[in-house]
Amino acid sequence: MQYITLKAIKPVLFMAIACIFCSSAFAQTTTTAPVAATGATAIVDKFFKTYQTEGTSRAIVNIFKTNAAVDSASLSGLIAKIDTTRGLIGMYIGKELIVQRKASNSLILYSYLVKHEKQPVRFTFMFYKPKNEWLIYRLYFDDQVDNELEESAKISGKTQ
Repeated sequence: MQYITLKAIKPVLFMAIACIFCSSAFAQTTTTAPVAATGATAIVDKFFKTYQTEGTSRAIVNIFKTNAAVDSASLSGLIAKIDTTRGLIGMYIGKELIVQRKASNSLILYSYLVKHEKQPVRFTFMFYKPKNEWLIYRLYFDDQVDNELEESAKISGKTQ
């Protein structure tokens, strides 16, 4: 009859315990994408549906109806800028989320690559939730997303 000595079991037992601790530590350190703020994403989806079917003016005015502090008359400059750009870049094709950031449970940002026939543009939405409902806090529009991507690919002049 053969007996297993304590010396023979120690390494196997040590390895088993180490694997259990490592796997549980790894499970705790993995991160998931930030949870989407359902009300805010619904507002964005409605914005892009209106942008496609009814045009820029209606989409901008409707999204800012969520914020009573913004007068729709003050939006004419933004609407004109977007309409002018849309006239040059062709029909709207779709959108893709670039980034989502959450400063807190009450302040979030979504940035979208908005695809048109000739070139992409970017819409960045910032939402604020002072009480129970999300409202549009800021809306940014620009056509420089490709320049930023190109700039990020350049080698920096830093020495090590």
